[in-house]
Amino acid sequence: MRSIYTALIASGLLLSSCGKDFLEKIPQGQLGEGQVSNGEGIEAVLLGAYSIMNGNVSGTWGNYAAAPSQWIFGEITSDNAHKGSEETDQPNMNLLEMLNPNPANDNLTTMWQVYFEGVLRANTTLRLLKKDQEGAKEISSARALEIEAEARMLRGHYYFFMWRVFRNLPWIDENTPLEEAKTKPNDTDIYDKIIDDVKFASENLPVTKIKGEAGRMDRNIAKAYLGKLYLYQKKYDLALPLFQEVIAGKDLTTMPFQDNFDIDKEDGPEALLVSKHAINPNGSGDNANVGDMLSGIYAAPVSCCGFYQPTIDLVNAYKVDANGLPYLDNEYRNNPYLSDFGLTGAAKTNYQVDVTLRVDPRLDYTVGRRGVPFLDYGIMPGDAWIRSVSFAGPFVGIKTMIKESQFAGNTVSGEAYITGLDVNIMRLADVYLMAAECAVELNDLSTALEYVNAVRRRAATLPPKTVNGVPVADYQVNPYPSFPNQEYARKAVRMERRLELALEGHRYFDLVRWGIAKNVLESYSQFEGTYLPFYRGLVYNSHNDYFPIPQTEIDRSGGTLRQNLGY
Repeated sequence: MRSIYTALIASGLLLSSCGKDFLEKIPQGQLGEGQVSNGEGIEAVLLGAYSIMNGNVSGTWGNYAAAPSQWIFGEITSDNAHKGSEETDQPNMNLLEMLNPNPANDNLTTMWQVYFEGVLRANTTLRLLKKDQEGAKEISSARALEIEAEARMLRGHYYFFMWRVFRNLPWIDENTPLEEAKTKPNDTDIYDKIIDDVKFASENLPVTKIKGEAGRMDRNIAKAYLGKLYLYQKKYDLALPLFQEVIAGKDLTTMPFQDNFDIDKEDGPEALLVSKHAINPNGSGDNANVGDMLSGIYAAPVSCCGFYQPTIDLVNAYKVDANGLPYLDNEYRNNPYLSDFGLTGAAKTNYQVDVTLRVDPRLDYTVGRRGVPFLDYGIMPGDAWIRSVSFAGPFVGIKTMIKESQFAGNTVSGEAYITGLDVNIMRLADVYLMAAECAVELNDLSTALEYVNAVRRRAATLPPKTVNGVPVADYQVNPYPSFPNQEYARKAVRMERRLELALEGHRYFDLVRWGIAKNVLESYSQFEGTYLPFYRGLVYNSHNDYFPIPQTEIDRSGGTLRQNLGY
């Protein structure tokens, strides 16, 4: 299947940018609207709107907060991951992790400006399309409807990403004049407008990829996304049928878990909403996975940058009981597994991985730990791959990494931490588990059990990690025999989302929408802080449901943007 980024590169519009002043006039050196007010130009502008999917306007460094993986806002703010690296590196990320950001935090500004650039590009597409349809009609009415659906789906996605972070946003669409857009207030709830965009897309996008290009929006993506929007509103009766339409006829158990994170297996049957990434033909990386580039291991063959480390709490959450089921009430924290953390002298030097540790096999396809094979790099050696173990712990992530044997053509020369690995913003297992959540809340426990167990049966097919033919853990994952009551089912679904989707950008937003962020995160802080003192004493306040509006944007609006309560 042809990738949309092949078309992006061919379009030549790849990426002129409006820079930080996303609502200002188009700068010199960029094509003006008059030059793209034709069929070919409109298609190219649409591709430019798609290009923001990778969270990047231009260059490579500095896009981390806008990463499609949402590792900064969705994971390091949660009990799943630490910022990593060293305490003095990217200190504004530390403030986010400890839920104490201020409006001057540069990560907030990046998130706001990049995704409003995406909104602007979607709006430009819609405005040019309307002009064409009222005039020359170089684009057929059938294709025009598809373009409108694509552009509105993109706009809805970009706005939803921002809504989860900032909540209170100005709504700017293709009919908003430039001068009004600059000072549009954020005093009304825009959520229904996001739903309107995505609902339109769900009714008008084709089922198959337009032009056969991977990365394009399609009807299944829009239906799943619309279901997710309803789920956030707790409209479970509206969300569940949409999820079930997407699931229908698909057997998750036949789709290998590990393929979701393999650059040679992209665009597989589980992929839904994907941010497509690629190394440019000239070897540059601005269309690559620049959002996750800091997550590379801090040693050869990657040699940068040591961020985004899994927590001790997450690793222990993968422990299972004698029945191969997870611990749902934090019992996994009893006698915690710490790898070689805290050992010294001979005990450290001679450390051997505990092959009797009873865990879900997804652990070792999510987390790198000492003594366990890590992709094709060999055995993970422990501290040698980590910048500051005492700050962020003994573990590294796997899902953002590619094999060393895949470097050629899939990394920037000399910068193997910049890869062409796609990011799954929404994949089928996520939809299964959102459907299960809806079923639980509608008290249809048998349906919820079916969906959760499909995810667990698939996990049971993961090949064990071995050294000299011996499994490095006692791998067990079994289906639940039953859900005895709604509360048990609710805990099971929530735990399954954590285990299946860990380090994929969902966790913090899940905790917030479930209304359990305060209890979970403060309890986690007490546990994690026992071993890593920096994380002790986290306090979750009600305003931590969202983050502050960037002060730069309030100033630019002349004060019409209002700061979120609590900041």
